[in-house]
Amino acid sequence: MSDNPLQQLGNLGQSIWLDYIRRDLISSGGLRQLIADDGLRGMTSNPAIFEKAVSGSNDYDDDIRAMSAAGKNSNEIYDAISVQDVRDAASVFRPVYASTSVLDGYVSLEVNPHLAHNTQGTIEEARRLWQALDQPNVFIKVPATLEGLPAIRQLISEGININVTLIFGLPRYRQVAEAFIAGMEDRCSQDKPLRHVASVASFFLSRIDTLIDPLLEKILKQGDANSVLAVKLQGQVAVASAKAAYQIYKELYFGERFQKLMEKGALPQRLLWASTGTKNPQYSDVKYIDSIIAPNTVNTIPVETLDAYRDHGRPAIRIEEDIDQVVDVFKSLEELGINIDQVTQQLEDDGVEKFNKPFDSLLQTIERKAAEANL
Repeated sequence: MSDNPLQQLGNLGQSIWLDYIRRDLISSGGLRQLIADDGLRGMTSNPAIFEKAVSGSNDYDDDIRAMSAAGKNSNEIYDAISVQDVRDAASVFRPVYASTSVLDGYVSLEVNPHLAHNTQGTIEEARRLWQALDQPNVFIKVPATLEGLPAIRQLISEGININVTLIFGLPRYRQVAEAFIAGMEDRCSQDKPLRHVASVASFFLSRIDTLIDPLLEKILKQGDANSVLAVKLQGQVAVASAKAAYQIYKELYFGERFQKLMEKGALPQRLLWASTGTKNPQYSDVKYIDSIIAPNTVNTIPVETLDAYRDHGRPAIRIEEDIDQVVDVFKSLEELGINIDQVTQQLEDDGVEKFNKPFDSLLQTIERKAAEANL
């Protein structure tokens, strides 16, 4: 067995994907090197990642200049460069896709974040991007808003691979899984093949602790009987949420309903742990990897966390360790007056906005670079 902790995660059944995309990583051979050395099995992108790639490099300047001269607007230019990068990365991952029997090797591209509350607009945008990418090993990212749920069901029924993003709460995760299963049942009822339809449910973790920990800190400063409970809960809610989500996953995908679909070739919608870079410097920089290692799951991690785990990760399946304490975490939150459903709804609303802002900033950067090229 390799002594690289990242490679060992693959041997335990957890796939590591990179939460990052940039043209020079693909063109330089760096992506192929990560696949060979670290066992990297996929890649995700979002508007914030593309904003950093375009504003923080000159990799895209020639394309921006040429498309601007051809009369393309900023939306059309972003569309072209993002599709190009995702398609090129997917080509690099095609051997992984083949060798894992379509389980891994995917690259994700998000629908316009301003469509997060527009069901029909999301469906139409996802169809357009799916056709533009024209690769079997890509995911279209759709947010897990209430309006996104019927879009997920419809797109899955059409055979479009979906990465459901911005999941923070357990009730919403269950709704996402139900939408996926219903979409597969719709497809099955139409006698369409199920085998090559893939999906992941991206459950965001570190942001949960980032929002709840300050609430606990306020209780702690009061110095009353609740202080002891608040201390115990700090940094615990995100991991508890992941462990609870995994139990829901097992309930839904190992039950009789989905087994009927598996007999016809369906693959479960895997849980994908997202937002796994540690934001609190007091916590381990690999906290949101080591704590939630589980078979048949994915962890998509930023470059810095990838480097950290390669250096000092401790691979072992831990998703069901202390599982009996998970219920206690949520009961304790309730005792302290913290409504987890309100917290996760706030995180969802904030998450949509956190993609809208960099998306708009990205378009402004493209406009600026196009204007500079035409001076």
